[in-house]
Amino acid sequence: MHELLSLSRAARLADVSRAELQRRIRQGHIETFEGQVAISDLLRLYPTVRLDRDKGFERVESIKAAAVPRDQQSDAVLPDPQVLMSRLRSLAEVLVQKVTALDAAEELLDAVAERLAAMADCADPGALRSAASEARSWLAAERQVRADHPKPDTRAQLFAKDTFLRIMAANIKIIPSGHEFFVEGTETILDASVRAGLKLAYGCASGNCGTCKARVVSGEVWKTADHDYVLSEREKQMGYILTCSNTAVTDLVLEASEALSTADLPLQEIRASVRKTELLSDDLLLVQVQTPRTHTLRFMAGQRARLTLENGASGEVHIASCPCNGRNLQFYLRRSSGDALAEAAFTQLAVHQMITVTGPMGDLVLHEGAPDPAVFVAVHDGIAPIKSILEHAVSIDLIEAFHLYWADRGADEHRLGNWCRAMSESLDNFRYTPCGDAVAGESSGALLLSAIAADYPDPRGMRFYLAGPEPDLKRLTEGLLALGVDRQVIRSEVTG
Repeated sequence: MHELLSLSRAARLADVSRAELQRRIRQGHIETFEGQVAISDLLRLYPTVRLDRDKGFERVESIKAAAVPRDQQSDAVLPDPQVLMSRLRSLAEVLVQKVTALDAAEELLDAVAERLAAMADCADPGALRSAASEARSWLAAERQVRADHPKPDTRAQLFAKDTFLRIMAANIKIIPSGHEFFVEGTETILDASVRAGLKLAYGCASGNCGTCKARVVSGEVWKTADHDYVLSEREKQMGYILTCSNTAVTDLVLEASEALSTADLPLQEIRASVRKTELLSDDLLLVQVQTPRTHTLRFMAGQRARLTLENGASGEVHIASCPCNGRNLQFYLRRSSGDALAEAAFTQLAVHQMITVTGPMGDLVLHEGAPDPAVFVAVHDGIAPIKSILEHAVSIDLIEAFHLYWADRGADEHRLGNWCRAMSESLDNFRYTPCGDAVAGESSGALLLSAIAADYPDPRGMRFYLAGPEPDLKRLTEGLLALGVDRQVIRSEVTG
């Protein structure tokens, strides 16, 4: 069994979030070795490893159907999900027993070696015979005791659980970034990376352009679909594949191009269709847009895009959804005087209508290299980019703790407030503080700053993401700096 585990796999084995494990590392409860943790340290922190509590078993039913190779579905159909689950559980139990027996045998062999070493130093033949007879009796007694009363072996349980997880999901590590994610069932490597919130390079996502080309450094892949893009013989020999057309058979290390900053993302123009419109209040409209399956928008959480309607009305709007689902984009449009896009959307926009999405733009993005606790502050419509960043942060499971403050307009609080409260109720490390709108003579920035200062008298060691009108952001930034926050950990974006 491997003595070191990646953070992602260790968190999965311990049934905790990666952010929780990061927090324990920062607090000095567990050490890391080149980004990995020792099995012994993991077991010390989380001594109870029980397969019957593993959430992976619950996913068997959903993954099972997709796990059958397409060219074998007619003659190699997997058993019923309940039968499959029972068989996997039985195999896991047998594996625990065998590994436990192996560990016990190794321990016994070490003890026998010590006795043999002592006997080798015995020069008297009579004493040697006596020692040998005693060793035989001791060995027989030890074997009987171990057979009748086997010791619980948490290492064996962890090994069995890790083996099961390797069957259900392969761990992918991207170099040089070091980012990791899991591929479930036979989903493509590209689909799994998008679901995990990573930004691997891709274009058509259907095997035509070759933009998603990556090199397999180690591990084994399986081609799930043919593609029109032709890899050269040299590229095949070097291990290049298209991530949109392959899944992982084993854990992989991939060398792949990845967008690590907003400058790495190309400006894209996509013809999409309106999937849904929903009036949230008299002057706030939710618009859901779906891009073609072969042209997903690549963007970073917190960025914005330009929407252009068929009548030519156009404007930049923050994307309110997570990049992990780049085909389905959400936008909040606020009706205001002189805003041609919002006016046309309120009066003319209909489901299935075509709309042009151009983007992404903007620099208010998550600092993915920092797991520090983070405070997210939204003033009025600043909730759109903050919502996107929060959903992305949760999907990549990196940040230790989240705290959202929102100065809403009152009328919008019902729908979006429900989303905020749902996040707070479903995540142990998420807090939500609604601040309402400012009263006459008081700015929302000052109101929010007072709430933050009351909760965090010393906010150093935290990161801040701010979005809202410029005067409020200026007041917030000045106040945070006065509280000792480093300007480098404050990111902000002016919204309407």
